[in-house]
Amino acid sequence: MKPDWIAVDWGTSNAQFWAIGADGSVLGERKSDKGMGQLAPSEFEAVLLDIAGDWLSITSRVVTCGMVGSRQGWVEAPYQTTPCAVCPSKMVTAPTTRSGLIVHVIPGIRQTNPADVMRGEETQITGFLAQNPGWDGVICLPGTHTKWVHISANEIISFQTFMTGEMFALLAGQSVLRHSIARSGWDNDAFASAMSLTLSRPESLAARLFSLRATQLVHDTDTITLRASLSGLLIGAELAAAKPYWLGQNVALIGANAVSAPYIAGLATLGIQATRMDSTEMTLAGIKAAHALLEYID
Repeated sequence: MKPDWIAVDWGTSNAQFWAIGADGSVLGERKSDKGMGQLAPSEFEAVLLDIAGDWLSITSRVVTCGMVGSRQGWVEAPYQTTPCAVCPSKMVTAPTTRSGLIVHVIPGIRQTNPADVMRGEETQITGFLAQNPGWDGVICLPGTHTKWVHISANEIISFQTFMTGEMFALLAGQSVLRHSIARSGWDNDAFASAMSLTLSRPESLAARLFSLRATQLVHDTDTITLRASLSGLLIGAELAAAKPYWLGQNVALIGANAVSAPYIAGLATLGIQATRMDSTEMTLAGIKAAHALLEYID
C-alpha cells in the first residue's frame, strides 16, 4: 500500500511522523529529535523532507499538530476560544517551497477567563472522543503541565492547567530537596500518605515540602520514600484545587502509564475509577479525525 497522507505530531523536543494509507492504516512510523525548540520557522520544511521525503514522493498531503503551530513554530495557528468544538474544521496552512506540498496545522485552544492555553492536547482529546462518541465528563492529561478539561457535547467547555510535573522536576532537581530525592523508585504507601495531607489541607504544601528535607536529616528517611512523598504532596494539592472538575464526573486520563499511575491511584482513593488511554494513540486518532474533516483541492 502507498501512503495517502502523512500525520505529524511536532512537539517542542521531538517530532513523530506516520505514513497513513487510504484506509487509515499506519504504513510507517518515524521519529526525529528536531523539535520546535531548536528550529527556525524556515527550517521545518527541510526536516519534514529529510524524515519523510520518500513518502512525500507519493503524497503531498500532511496534517500536523502540536508546537509546530505555536508563535515560534512553522506557522502560528491561532487558538480557538472556549467553549468550542474539539476538532476544528478549519486549519492553517504552513508556507512551503516545494511545489504541491500542503501542510495543514491544527490550532490549539485558549480560554480567556481565567486565561489558559493548550496546544497538542486538543488533538489527543479529539482522538479520545472519536473512539468514545457521546462521552461527557472530564479528561485529565497528566504531564509537565497537567490539564483538566471539561467536555460536553463534543465541546471543550473549560479547562485548567497545573504545573505539577514541572514543579516536581524543579524541586527534585534544583531545590534544597535535591539532596533528599531519589532519581527513581517508588513507595505506594508514602505517596498515599503524603497525598492525603495536601488533599485535605492544600494550604500546608509549602511547609510540607520542606519537611521532606528535614525528615531525611533527622530520621535518615529513604530517598525513594521521599520521592514518592514529594509526588504525593504535589498531586494532592492539585487534586484539591481540581475538585470542581472531577467531583461527580466521569473521568478519563490520557497519558503514559508512568505519569498517569499516580493520578489513577489518587483518584481511586476518592472513589473515582478513571479510564486511561495512551497519549500517542490518542494523538494519532485525533489527527486522523481532523484529516477526515479536510477537503483537499488537488
